[in-house]
Amino acid sequence: MSLEIDKVNLLIEALPYIKALSGKTIVVKYGGHAMESKEIKKAVILDLILLKYVGMNPVIVHGGGPEINSLLEKLEIKSEYHKGLRITDKETMDIVQMVLVGKVGQELITLINHYGGKAIGLSGKDGNTLLSRKKLIEGVDLGFVGEIEKVNAEPIISMIKAGYIPVISPVGVGLDGESYNINADVVAGEVAAALKAEKLIVLTDVEGIFDNPNKPETLITALQAIRARRLIENGVIASGMIPKVEACIKALEGGVARTHIIDGRQAHSMLLEIFTDAGIGTMVVN
Repeated sequence: MSLEIDKVNLLIEALPYIKALSGKTIVVKYGGHAMESKEIKKAVILDLILLKYVGMNPVIVHGGGPEINSLLEKLEIKSEYHKGLRITDKETMDIVQMVLVGKVGQELITLINHYGGKAIGLSGKDGNTLLSRKKLIEGVDLGFVGEIEKVNAEPIISMIKAGYIPVISPVGVGLDGESYNINADVVAGEVAAALKAEKLIVLTDVEGIFDNPNKPETLITALQAIRARRLIENGVIASGMIPKVEACIKALEGGVARTHIIDGRQAHSMLLEIFTDAGIGTMVVN
């Protein structure tokens, strides 16, 4: 009986969050290990469907780096990097677009539909959703690597109003019609800001942000944006965590109420963050 009571108590604990977030938009950046494990992938998909059924509006922005790397290796195409960003020539951009839009995005859509949800895919080129420009790093031309000029939220909002879960692939379109490869964390932050989302949730491969990554007890549960910038400057926040934190800051600046960096390797981590008093991971706030 105690197990049944625990389940009831969890539902009661979730009730005020369901009420407060009903009708609100939640943008989820989905990538990393959570996309590689079949079990975790299923859990993420079921979480998203549940959010939709209880009245929230989840929007997914997905990555696909490992899949891109795998196909490039099979085709014996070598990748060059500058400041951690892949230099993307025309041939590589065609492969990036094929993997993100044609493979990863379609797989997520199929899974959502299979488990009882309704999903529609959207690349940044569809409806000029992600208007982009070439990204230069210290004057270095990275090829077809882009940054967002503007998010046209209308196609995304139309999908939400029609009852669908939008699945967004991070491929932008330039004013010249060219395709651009854009960091999925950056896209998630920009999309959350454009939609004035209630939450941005970034699923990653660690428990959150630490004062000392080697000491689990130093997990930061709530981090102010001004301190986050200081941790980046000091090198405490480094490498792949930087665009995730910067995406959170961008979303906050755009009017998003709360942003969260949580462990996507943990099953149902989104539900633990959204529906429990304790929450998990690191919340980045203004």
